[in-house]
Amino acid sequence: MTKKKKIEVKTVEDIKKLEKAEQAKWEVAVELGLFDKVADTGWKSLTSRESGRIGGIMAARQRKAKKLPS
Repeated sequence: MTKKKKIEVKTVEDIKKLEKAEQAKWEVAVELGLFDKVADTGWKSLTSRESGRIGGIMAARQRKAKKLPS
């Protein structure tokens, strides 16, 4: 098993280098104004409310995407 190299996100442009699911998480963080906090101190620095908000928005978008006809 090979370990993937972790891509360090320091700018909004770095988000494009990530996998699709990881991109979505970062994009929501940007929308909520949490990008700088996460980029500087990591995901562990978020409060449970902030993390839950990101997860809730991602889940809602996934449900909406499943309902849309392809």
